Amino acid sequence: MTLALLSLGSNQDAERHLAAAREALAARFGDVVFSAAYVFPAVGFDGPDFLNAGAYLQSDLDVFALNDWLHALEDAHHRDRSGPRFGDRTLDIDIVYFGDHVISGPGHLQIPRSDIKHAFVLKPLAEIAPEFIDPVRELPLAEMWRAHPDYMRPYEVRMIAGYP
Repeated sequence: MTLALLSLGSNQDAERHLAAAREALAARFGDVVFSAAYVFPAVGFDGPDFLNAGAYLQSDLDVFALNDWLHALEDAHHRDRSGPRFGDRTLDIDIVYFGDHVISGPGHLQIPRSDIKHAFVLKPLAEIAPEFIDPVRELPLAEMWRAHPDYMRPYEVRMIAGYP
């Protein structure tokens, strides 16, 4: 079993898609810890705000199989991969950390994900795994979040039925 920290996001019918992702992750992996769902502006394009959250789970899958399973979950929620890299998403789930592994794999698989620099990834993960040590920076997530330029910015928390 390997600890996986995931980033979840949606800006299309976000409450429904995040709640469904929560159910699917819990059904497959059992005891999953979820952060609150936060409202963040779109990054890399002009579009509706996103709801972003983090999840902490123990995976019996290797990183490539987990990535494939998460892509299948996104696809089940009509994730459109034909458009630009940065665009609207029904459901986006990324593996940010997989244990203490550092991986550069096929496609866009990069562990740890460089997106950890963004508040929409770092804040939710620091909430649920503050003592987790980033294997590259060798810092706990809580310390990385406190050093982030958006640390003091207030973020709207969106309550979603059945989440977390």
